[in-house]
Amino acid sequence: MKLWRIYQDMNDGYDTYDSAVVVAPDADSARAIHPSTVSGWNDYCGTWASRPDQVGAICIGEAMPNLEAGTVVLASFNAG
Repeated sequence: MKLWRIYQDMNDGYDTYDSAVVVAPDADSARAIHPSTVSGWNDYCGTWASRPDQVGAICIGEAMPNLEAGTVVLASFNAG
């Protein structure tokens, strides 16, 4: 598994996520992870990009063996 920095600039106001570090095997899987473990892609409040294809992903390293795919390690939330 790899660590990925995912980011978006579709929603950049208050109460939005701008990026996160997630665990995934590849970039497409990383882009499919929503930083909010509470609301996820059904988020109607616009806290993240609307679709995974609007999310960028950069590999930043190897994940520890005990971390599972889909884990959000760290998320950046801009609270208002």
